[in-house]
Amino acid sequence: MARVCYVTGKRAGTGNKRSHSNRANKRKWGVNVQKVRILVDGKPKRVYVSTKALRSGLVTRV
Repeated sequence: MARVCYVTGKRAGTGNKRSHSNRANKRKWGVNVQKVRILVDGKPKRVYVSTKALRSGLVTRV
């Protein structure tokens, strides 16, 4: 299962890792998601939620 936020849809960003000589290698920046229980349609469900969504109060934690 991919680490994607259930609420905001945030996912890992991609780009290049650059060495001192400016050579490029592909890399990923992981998103800060936590596995939490939230209410989905009135029932508790365990999903990945980004920390930004948790702090801003977008979800109701069970």
